[in-house]
Amino acid sequence: MLTDKTGTMKEVGLAALMLVYLELSMRVGSAPICHHEQTGCHTPPLEDLFDRVVQQSSRMHGISSDLQSEFGRHFFPSKNIIEKRKCHTHGILTPADKENTQRLGRDQLTEVILRLLGAWADPLSQLLQSMSLDKNQDLNHHNINKVLEISDMVHELRDGVEKMAEKMKLLGVLGNTIGYVSPEILAPSPTVSFYKQGELNSMDHHDLLYCLNRDSNKIKNYLRVLKCTTLPGLDC
Repeated sequence: MLTDKTGTMKEVGLAALMLVYLELSMRVGSAPICHHEQTGCHTPPLEDLFDRVVQQSSRMHGISSDLQSEFGRHFFPSKNIIEKRKCHTHGILTPADKENTQRLGRDQLTEVILRLLGAWADPLSQLLQSMSLDKNQDLNHHNINKVLEISDMVHELRDGVEKMAEKMKLLGVLGNTIGYVSPEILAPSPTVSFYKQGELNSMDHHDLLYCLNRDSNKIKNYLRVLKCTTLPGLDC
């Protein structure tokens, strides 16, 4: 009889320990990812952070390319548009090719990426507002959803790059001066100098989409180079 009670107590104790273990495992698995390693937060390995931002930047560029192509086919089906207007991010110095990108230090390249991402918040908001007032509702309903998606991705991608930069600082592969970039220095020339507030036309939409596609491609390529120059053992 005593043996049965002892066995039962052991089983209850083992079950209780398993419940505690499962609860702790769930807490660890669901811990939020946040900056500066605050209490209750965890940061994934640097390789995982890189994979996330590279994949997201590739998807963002793919959507922006589709959006620009669809818009051009609808509004300018028989015209070869020559891009003459500078993009509002023209003042952000960016390397023109992979070789020059690889020559930049990690600090410089990370700052360029953050500045490009930060410079697109207001223009995308302005584009959405203008497109919502356009009379071509059938086309714009589809395009507005895509611009909204890109706008969300820009914010998420910038947060992801900032988390990645914090992890790189902790590992000693990035300087402590890289991080938050104030809105005042995101782009030397404000968007309003290129596009009149609330008065965008189809050509303005096209120019913004062209610049978005150009900059999203840069961001995608710069993140790939940054990953290759930071993580050891990659064949780039």
